[in-house]
Amino acid sequence: MPKLIVVTREGEERELNGEAGLSVMEVIRDAGIDEILALCGGNCSCATCHVHVDAAHWDKLKPMSEDENDLLDSTSERDATSRLSCQILFGPSLDGLKVRIAEED
Repeated sequence: MPKLIVVTREGEERELNGEAGLSVMEVIRDAGIDEILALCGGNCSCATCHVHVDAAHWDKLKPMSEDENDLLDSTSERDATSRLSCQILFGPSLDGLKVRIAEED
């Protein structure tokens, strides 16, 4: 099972087993990490699942959609590694992916 490494807002690093086919948001939520609100349930209509992706894996991600880009523009913590975790489909190709949960807006 592929591994997802999550850094919480407090700096705690947790290694999660992620089921292929789930979004990164779902893997984090299913592990009981409550810092990801995901108010829209993964429908790309809010930015409450904002994460910063480790640069080592950035090139393995599919390009973001215009909707995702627009939503990220509404956050104060956006940087060059920002993504919405609901829009990252997790699987073996992302084994070892490391993300840091963005500060709450």
